[in-house]
Parts: sequence; structure tokens; C-alpha cells
Amino acid sequence: MRPRPPKKLLESFQTEFAPAPELDKFVRENFLNEESKLYNYAHTHLRKARIGYLWTNAGNMKQMKTVVGTAEIPKPSPMSSMWQKARYYYQIREWFGTTDLDFLITLDAVYISKAPNNIFLAILDHELYHCGHKRDKFGKKLFSKQTGKPIFGLLGHDVEEFVGIWMRYGPRAGAGDSMKLLIAGKSKPLIGKADIQKLCGNS
Repeated sequence: MRPRPPKKLLESFQTEFAPAPELDKFVRENFLNEESKLYNYAHTHLRKARIGYLWTNAGNMKQMKTVVGTAEIPKPSPMSSMWQKARYYYQIREWFGTTDLDFLITLDAVYISKAPNNIFLAILDHELYHCGHKRDKFGKKLFSKQTGKPIFGLLGHDVEEFVGIWMRYGPRAGAGDSMKLLIAGKSKPLIGKADIQKLCGNS
């Protein structure tokens, strides 16, 4: 079943954020599950990642473009005072019960509540593409010597979008104008509309 933003948040006139553990469950059962038709091999390293998810009704703009999702490595600004840092970690702990997160993904609840299934999936998948596995200068994946876990880092777009998004959902679900994206966009999406409707709980 496709996760939906809380009705209370959508109806609020105040700027609000709400933790979304249902998104973490959805990602693990679908994008990270080899048995799922939504499985994405590119996210395999995230099986061991601790990702916090948030819904928000706050608008977001960057370079005069609407932003409907972000992925970040949660940490306070280096210029923060001791109290500002303490307040930041207090809020993260209130939301997720821990401050030990590898990534934080925030989604625009208002936009996504109205978005069709393929756009919802593409946005969530897109943010997961940002949650990368660091590599050395030779392209070898890096792992922690202490824990054996992948060393995580943020990845930028292939161009304006991730090629994988166009390949999985088609060109209408993303942005970008490179030849590589054009070629990917002309190929048949790996995940069909019928499968999306079934997986998202639609008839």
C-alpha cells in the first residue's frame, strides 16, 4: 500500500513536519527487497543504512524551482553554538528516537498527496539515489573498518536527474536534457503502470 501524508498535516495552516516511519517500511519492502517488482539494485548498500523520513507542508524553492524532496546527511551547521547543536539533536531524537541517522529524507506532503503513483515512486526513488556509497579514487566502494558498514555520502545528479529514474519510470517522471537521458527515456520503463497500481494499492 502506498504511504500517504497525515491528513492533519495537510489541513494545518501552520508549518509542520511529521516523522514518516511508513516510508522507511515501504522502501525496505519494495526498493530494497529483491522479491519486489520495484526492487532497485542501485540501492543495495542502503539495506544497512539508517534513514529518517519526514513529511512537511512547508514549501521549498531553490534557484526559482520548486523542491518537493530532499536528501541530506543530518548534522547541525559547523557554525552552530553548543545550544543550537543540542537543540538540533534533541529535535532529531524526538522525531526518530535516535540521533544516529545516516540520511534524512524530507518530502513535500502537499505535492505528493496529489501526485499520481509513478510520480510518487520516482520522487522517493530519486532521493534514495542521492544516498550514496562512497568510493575511493579508483572507484572501489569504501567500508568502515570498525563496523564493516558502507561509508555513506551524498551523490549529485547524473545531469539534472538520475538516469535510473528515467529508465525505471520514463521521461515524464523526471527532468534532464542530456543525450544519455534522452536514450534512457526512449527505452521502455522497467516498472509498468499496472505493477505500480497493484503495489500502491490501486485497483
